[in-house]
Amino acid sequence: MNLQENGISETGDKRHWYVIQTQSRREDKVETALARKGLEAFLPKVTYPSRRRDRKVILTAPLFPGYLFLRVELDPVTFHQVIKVDGIVRVLGNGSPTPLAAEIVDSIRHIVSGERPFYTWRYLEKGRQVRVIDGPLAGTVGTIVDKKEKKRRLVVAVELFKRSVAVELDDDAVERWS
Repeated sequence: MNLQENGISETGDKRHWYVIQTQSRREDKVETALARKGLEAFLPKVTYPSRRRDRKVILTAPLFPGYLFLRVELDPVTFHQVIKVDGIVRVLGNGSPTPLAAEIVDSIRHIVSGERPFYTWRYLEKGRQVRVIDGPLAGTVGTIVDKKEKKRRLVVAVELFKRSVAVELDDDAVERWS
């Protein structure tokens, strides 16, 4: 059995990355509280322009609202120390906290620290029901039947009186629907 199968990295570090869900708009406070406890937290942020009535401003917000990453050896004592931090809802996982691959967090760090612009992307997959929010079909509910990745377009089937029609839409012209 090698060290990584045993949960130990080659450097002897038993810490893993976990995804922490926070209360709405409490990500910064949770990150600060975890840092005060000596724990390594990572809150990726995105900067974007916003227009106010009389001026344009640059705002910074969490890349994944309501979530941050925590690198820790999550034994029962540490788990209770983490979960009691004001603003934390839970540690994500399937029944119990599940570690995240370090490569994922490293990739996010690399993207955030890079010079190229980045933004969040909605997770829309085939079979997902969506509502059209833009154009002449606004308000119509349909199902994604195909994705054209290179064109950033979706093919959405809209059922009308027991007939369906497929329409090609920009991916930002729809939102998840139930």
